[in-house]
Amino acid sequence: MEDLFTLPDLPPHTELLDGSLIFVSPQRDPHSVMIDLLVAGLRRTAPPKLRVRREMTVVLDEGNGPVPDVIVLHAEVVSRERTRYEATDVVLAIEVISPESRRRDEQYKPRKYAASGIPHFWLVEMPTDDTHPVVRTYELDPVSDTYSLTGIHHKRLQVPAPFDV
Repeated sequence: MEDLFTLPDLPPHTELLDGSLIFVSPQRDPHSVMIDLLVAGLRRTAPPKLRVRREMTVVLDEGNGPVPDVIVLHAEVVSRERTRYEATDVVLAIEVISPESRRRDEQYKPRKYAASGIPHFWLVEMPTDDTHPVVRTYELDPVSDTYSLTGIHHKRLQVPAPFDV
């Protein structure tokens, strides 16, 4: 894992998944705008003990360092020097689905995040027309180490966990 952070000239948002480097396609504009909206909304509502970051590597284990679109993490671990965070630092990981990453975002990453103990996961789907995005919220079941669906939100996102949004 340490080698990933010392390799020269890696493209932005390169992920390590099961020991393989994944070079992420450039973002489409709606994907970037959705990330901006999520970050702005979460920063407005997050309590002082939490911070919101976009597109930072999260080290899950020796062979996995994905880059979620948005993370919410414990404030005490935030530092200007950080280039990555540990799974134990993260309370919420969010993936915005893009056509190129649909399978990774919907199936693969949620399993990895859950196995690493990240308590909350959101999956955001951008519609193909100009309607509102759909946000599916999940909470970790500590017995099975899998996520359970806690809501599907269309026009308004209102959730009590990991904090009131």
